[in-house]
Amino acid sequence: MSLPLPRPLFRAVLSRSYGTVQGTPPAAASLASRIPPALQEATAATAPRTNWTRDEIKQIYESPLNQLTYAAAAVHRRFHDPSAIQMCTLMNIKTGGCSEDCSYCAQSSRHNTGLKATKMSPVDEVLEKARMAKKNGSTRFCMGAAWRDMRGRKTSLKNVKQMVSGIRDMGMEVCVTLGMIDQNQAKELKEAGLTAYNHNLDTSREFYPSIITTRSYDERLQTLSHVRDAGINVCSGGILGLGESDSDRVGLLYTVSNLPSHPESFPVNALVPIPGTPLGNRKMIPFDKILRTVATARIVMPATIVRLAAGRISMSEEQQIQCFMAGANAVFTGEKMLTTDCNGWDEDREMFEKWGFYPMKSFEREQTPDAPPAQPKVENVETAAAAQVAASA
Repeated sequence: MSLPLPRPLFRAVLSRSYGTVQGTPPAAASLASRIPPALQEATAATAPRTNWTRDEIKQIYESPLNQLTYAAAAVHRRFHDPSAIQMCTLMNIKTGGCSEDCSYCAQSSRHNTGLKATKMSPVDEVLEKARMAKKNGSTRFCMGAAWRDMRGRKTSLKNVKQMVSGIRDMGMEVCVTLGMIDQNQAKELKEAGLTAYNHNLDTSREFYPSIITTRSYDERLQTLSHVRDAGINVCSGGILGLGESDSDRVGLLYTVSNLPSHPESFPVNALVPIPGTPLGNRKMIPFDKILRTVATARIVMPATIVRLAAGRISMSEEQQIQCFMAGANAVFTGEKMLTTDCNGWDEDREMFEKWGFYPMKSFEREQTPDAPPAQPKVENVETAAAAQVAASA
């Protein structure tokens, strides 16, 4: 039961202004003029575009964070159900022994991380893990193998195809990351029912040689081309906190958003420093950099699924929610990532229920991959700014 306010206090509450700026509010035109042109244009988009300039993405990325996340939320609601989060589970089906020299990776044979190399997991064991993931609410099952490429691995490819087919028979989406693959291998995986292939670009073209020397940036792009040509969804993102600059994060987004078609999903990884790797002593990247990257990715690739991947376990619940509200709409959940810890199913379910989110259904985004679903009209940032000022005048 609420009690009536004493009359003098009631009058005081009504007459007092709680605005942080006293007096006449700024004109709508003045407020809108402070919004970068590229951000204004992007928030009015009704379809993805693949002709971004680097300067446009830089403008968006460098926008004041409150404007950037507001714009990303508006775009997200135009192209997606803002309450649906894709739940993915990742299994390492072949651990360690990789010949690559990726500076961040515990599975490289060149780094002394104490990780023991293993043989490939049996098909039945993988299918059982997929069943467990589905039982716990995951709708996409991802498998990773620590290989440079698939050359000479006919038996391994045969086993992977059996895994893919078995998981598809469960009604789940299935993704693999096996290193570089050629056109024929991509076609075989497509025929087996593969939904998506992950091959991250990691960072900008300019910064990439500082992190990896055993595989070129163009080789990564070539693998993405083989995957795309085979009709498999491309999953490609990056790792934040490698020592890169804001310019490199812009560069990564520039490359990915200008592919012939946007990737179906864009994983945002935050480096988990692993002792024994060249980057083992780095600190976690500041959260605002993660949030800027998520929001910018949502704006420049509006129909793409933006996935919080490695490093999410280091974020607070509130930070994760900020990312979801700025356009992230997928997570890895379950027992483990590849070699690092992962948020668990129960933990994620509790968070989703608390904040009003729910799991995305399998293949939900494949129904309209390039066109936004029917949503209530959302004004662009400039229009919204004018409306807010008018309402407060």
